[in-house]
Amino acid sequence: MASNFVYNTRDIKFILKEWLPTEEIFAYPKYDGYYSKDDIDMFIDQFYKIAAEVIFPTDEDGEKNPVRFEDGKVIVPPTYPAVFKYIQENGWGSSNIEDTERVIPQILVCFINELMTAASTSFPGYIGLASGAANLIQTFGDQKLKDMFLPKMFNGDWGGTMALTEPTAGSDVGDILSKAYPTDDPRIYKIKGNKIFISAGDGNHAENIIHLYLARIEGAAPGSKGISLFVVPKYWVNEDGSLEDNDVHATGIEHKMGQHGYATVALSLGDENKCRGWLLGNPPDENGIGEGMAQMFQMMNEARQGVGVNSLGTTANAYWNAVNYARERVQGKLSTNPKAGRTQIINHEDVKRMLLVNKATLEAIRAMLAKCYYYIDVAHNDPDPDRRKWAHERIECLTPVCKAYPSDEAWTLIGESIQVHGGYGFTEDYVPAKAARDCKIYSLYEGTNFIQAQDLVGRKWSMKKGTVFANFLQDIADFIAANQGSGEFTKEFATLEKALTAYKEAQAAIFNYMKEGKAGMLQTFATRMQTATGQLYGAYCLLDQALIAKKRMAELGPDHYDYNFYYGKVLSCRFYVGNVLPKVWNTTDIVLYGDDSVVEAPSEIFDY
Repeated sequence: MASNFVYNTRDIKFILKEWLPTEEIFAYPKYDGYYSKDDIDMFIDQFYKIAAEVIFPTDEDGEKNPVRFEDGKVIVPPTYPAVFKYIQENGWGSSNIEDTERVIPQILVCFINELMTAASTSFPGYIGLASGAANLIQTFGDQKLKDMFLPKMFNGDWGGTMALTEPTAGSDVGDILSKAYPTDDPRIYKIKGNKIFISAGDGNHAENIIHLYLARIEGAAPGSKGISLFVVPKYWVNEDGSLEDNDVHATGIEHKMGQHGYATVALSLGDENKCRGWLLGNPPDENGIGEGMAQMFQMMNEARQGVGVNSLGTTANAYWNAVNYARERVQGKLSTNPKAGRTQIINHEDVKRMLLVNKATLEAIRAMLAKCYYYIDVAHNDPDPDRRKWAHERIECLTPVCKAYPSDEAWTLIGESIQVHGGYGFTEDYVPAKAARDCKIYSLYEGTNFIQAQDLVGRKWSMKKGTVFANFLQDIADFIAANQGSGEFTKEFATLEKALTAYKEAQAAIFNYMKEGKAGMLQTFATRMQTATGQLYGAYCLLDQALIAKKRMAELGPDHYDYNFYYGKVLSCRFYVGNVLPKVWNTTDIVLYGDDSVVEAPSEIFDY
């Protein structure tokens, strides 16, 4: 197995310094005086160095020394505990939640996580889960819980998880069987249940693991509405700060296709009737309605956005490894000039096609993710309530797409990077093989991508009588109206407008199927419409960036060292709009055709 961290941060810096109005974010009181555009290069370069020198060594360690389960204990790769502690205590992880001068804007956190994942696919989950769990306690916990748990979760002494999935429930969280029973203390409940597929669910990377655990209090309503959320530590924290066993036991780990350094754990709680948890928020109301799912969605949405970033980091590192290989590998002659002799394969048209579909799609993904994290900063910090609402609504629309589109595309794009390597790509000697194994989980994490598609077309399309998503699409329409007459990218703007019109036609057709009582048609087309949403929004972002790049090309001239970066941005836009965006109206044609064979198909036909 080969690990190789090969990354270029130029596009990240372009997004932060030239495309997004990050000066607005840095001017918020929370960040003012600590961050400015002048600091971006230093900030990104500093974390790149940490990624290369501190985090990257964990990547191969995770393959050579995968997670082990021995004598009831989960043992992570040898390098992980020290690196986990380093990232946390130096302010690059959970400590960002704490309201101090160390807090990093979310738009920068986006790129920290991209670089971290590119350096080591298995390691960042330990940081992300600890951060998400701490954030839930910060948001919903009382001061006692904050004082008890957050300092050690911030400094890397303790880890965290989100404990949802159970053997009998899977993605249908409402069917969980975990129970919570009242004690003499109304804040503390006895917990009994089992969880599976708990990422970072146990391990020697931290002294204590703090589970954010979903369970149903005795007598609460059935289904997801009756669920409550509990802080359940592996080791109970006494009033004096001492720890004792809390009857939380790892019963095994999953043997996974990839990400072998990342512990995926099965847990059993309350076998000896001694497991306790602190209730977050209020107990179920008079109708048995709990607060757990609404609370957990905060962490789930953060995780969904994070999975999109993980997909980007893993896929982009495979791409840049493919670029380097293509520059070095000499094979064949140019079809346009065969007499020139043998050439590097990066000069062959089909290799350039494979690299350009990677480059263009990854830049579209990075752009839409950056937009989402920009909106998060605005929604959390802007003093204007209308602007916070505007940003929050954009986040609602983008979150399922930012999780699903990058994680769906990762598998295909890494396949192209394997293809660039030729036969060597099918060996473990080069990075893309491992990336292929590591990336597939991203489309399954945090609700499979079909669940994201259901959220998009089943809920976000109709939110507030359709006005939220209509405004989301109006951003694209306004952008087209403001720029298509300028003479720049006339063909590309016409294509974007055609795709936007086609998308709305597909929407209308699916709504009409629903009116006709054909609910199965929404399910049939949901995933494809989600992909179309990513393609449409990605093209919008790339075209917006290309306008800046074209102007910079004219200012710099072809002899300038940075000219080819901007030329590459223009070509990414042209390629994506010309080769990827037309798939939107192809999807519309399929929706309008209205084939219902998926709905009609009896399960018996799949036996033959």
